[in-house]
Amino acid sequence: MCYVLHLASPVTLSEVRSMLPPGLAADPLPRTEAEPLRRLLPDAVTVARLLRGACSCDLLLDRDPVHHADERHLRARYAELGVPRDEVIRALERHRRGALPHPRPHGAWDRALAAFVAEHARCAGPSLYHLDFGPRLGFERPPAAPVTPVPLARVREDPEGWLVEAEPLLVAREAPWPTTWVMPE
Repeated sequence: MCYVLHLASPVTLSEVRSMLPPGLAADPLPRTEAEPLRRLLPDAVTVARLLRGACSCDLLLDRDPVHHADERHLRARYAELGVPRDEVIRALERHRRGALPHPRPHGAWDRALAAFVAEHARCAGPSLYHLDFGPRLGFERPPAAPVTPVPLARVREDPEGWLVEAEPLLVAREAPWPTTWVMPE
């Protein structure tokens, strides 16, 4: 599925969607896939994928319609995982569905996501973000790392660097950090 950014939020899906910048979508996860993230944030009402087209790659990679550097990066990641060629082809076809006729300038989606995260933290409260990578649409791996608190100031200061793959990140507007979440045994 390429990269996919999951959000566990204490507000409804329609409220999440109302805060998204144009071009991003929030699709709910099936209950079985959402459960690992709900355990990390028990107050979550909504668990969704934040997508630009069919994946979340645009939030991390610049589309390269000429040299296809984004696709080379994805192919290398799939090779590391030992993904069969036919699955790689299907995954790249999904990835291409998100392409715009005119790519946005470098960092535009990073800034748009950071603005959404800031608005969401202000309106909804502490929320969990989890970036995953894999060839399938489903939730690839339940989070193995502990939840890492991320101050909203860090998201604003470093819109390109705050998001860490395979690490559940709890973003809140201010400290003290909420104590309602615990890492499951």
